[in-house]
Amino acid sequence: MKKLICFLLLAAFAGPLLPSGATAQPARAVPRPAASAGGETAPVVIPETPDAVTQHSVTIDGRAVAYTARAGTIALRNDQERTTARLFYAAYTVEGGDPMSRPVTFIYNGGPGSASMWLHMGSFGPVRVVAGNGAPSGPPPYRIGENQYSLLDKSDLVFIDMPGSGFGRIIDPGKPKDFYGVDQDVAAFAQFVQRYITRFNRWNSPKFLFGESYGTTRSAALADALQKQGIALNGVVLLSSILNFGLDYGNGDPIGGGDWAYVFNLPTEAATAWYHNKIRNKPADLAAFLDAVQRFAMGEYLTALSKGDRLGDAERASVVRKLSAYLGVSEQYVRNASIRIEYSRFLKELRRSEGIVVGRLDSRYQTYDYDQAAASTRWDATESSIDAPYTTAINQYLRIDLKYDTPLQYRTSVYAQIRMDGGSWDFTHSRRAPTNVAPDLADAMSQNPSLRVFSANGYFDFATPYFATEYTLKHLNIAPALQKNITFGFYQSGHMVYLSEPALAQFKQDLSRWYDSALKR
Repeated sequence: MKKLICFLLLAAFAGPLLPSGATAQPARAVPRPAASAGGETAPVVIPETPDAVTQHSVTIDGRAVAYTARAGTIALRNDQERTTARLFYAAYTVEGGDPMSRPVTFIYNGGPGSASMWLHMGSFGPVRVVAGNGAPSGPPPYRIGENQYSLLDKSDLVFIDMPGSGFGRIIDPGKPKDFYGVDQDVAAFAQFVQRYITRFNRWNSPKFLFGESYGTTRSAALADALQKQGIALNGVVLLSSILNFGLDYGNGDPIGGGDWAYVFNLPTEAATAWYHNKIRNKPADLAAFLDAVQRFAMGEYLTALSKGDRLGDAERASVVRKLSAYLGVSEQYVRNASIRIEYSRFLKELRRSEGIVVGRLDSRYQTYDYDQAAASTRWDATESSIDAPYTTAINQYLRIDLKYDTPLQYRTSVYAQIRMDGGSWDFTHSRRAPTNVAPDLADAMSQNPSLRVFSANGYFDFATPYFATEYTLKHLNIAPALQKNITFGFYQSGHMVYLSEPALAQFKQDLSRWYDSALKR
């Protein structure tokens, strides 16, 4: 989440490439603010960099795919047709594709506040950086090369950086408050989609949305917003979802009730204990093991939690014993936690005796901790491993390989900028809080009964636990026939499923079949 980092809720998030053909523009300095005659500071003038267009090829499933890469910006405008922001994007279109039949997929990360570099450089773009798979990535140089798992064989791809991030900037009279909120963000992305399909003649192309983390929040609301603007979608890919914030995070305080978070996090905690070999007589089949945990979570465990302070001694002892076995922690720890295992503490408790804390975004990762007595750690082991290779890769790739010549800094996230300006993300949606976009997705699916949804989930993800996502999508209150339009994929990875190459390979196979199904008439 960084991509990935939710302001209130989420911790957020081989071989060199060959340079290709465009002529680099001369470097330009960013103008400094100038004082006006009255002493006021004039707005900063943001240099507008020309789009960079280059030609490339990538080999997918043994077949060379030639494509054009375009790195540039699209301007957003207000009701007076004044430019308020320029959103940076990188688009990949296969040579010879018919825009009337060739699909186009709009891809973005979340945060809220994140640029798209995580999906761009790690998942299904034409190039990929190799980061540590459940282990530290180490220092540079990093391996950046063509991506055999790219989705370019199925769809053209447009990676979008949210307003103010990447090489995009908000421009006066635009203000951060115009973009930094659930509904404001959806309006910005809806305008981007409209302007992109107009500029590049893609109105009649099959269209897909692909969001990760808070990007799934955006996708659910954006699918409905586009539908209301006459833009129907063929499919939506939800990677590591957060749709109903109240269900997932808003009621986790056990005092006065609010136990759903403990139920939904339990399978992820058990998966983590399984991965780190803390389960006695560890079963070989993770999925089968988690099926048993899920039945316990929604059965005996939920019943025990619902009884609160009136839970009997014998029933409590049974639950304590089973939790200890599933989670690899002592029965005394479970009792001390009143059978409510806070995931942030579990990350520290599981391997406390070894001085090791496991990751939140992906609990396969681990790091040493210097304050072993603390209840939780101050950083995430996943981020410690992946930040450097991804930041390095996006700058190397855009500036050198795609020839996008700009003096601007690539902002991986605008989270710090928003906080520095004294602002925050507006989490109200349709004038209601906490955010819940599940009704938006239900509305879009009901109005467009051909809309397909693919929900991808990592077993080792505490930021958006897979069990909560499954529960949310199975409770959309849509027609039973429409539930069949939802496909689930579960992978032995974390929040960023693509950090594991075997999981990425399986994810690509699953999506290839799903795209083929979604495009059938």
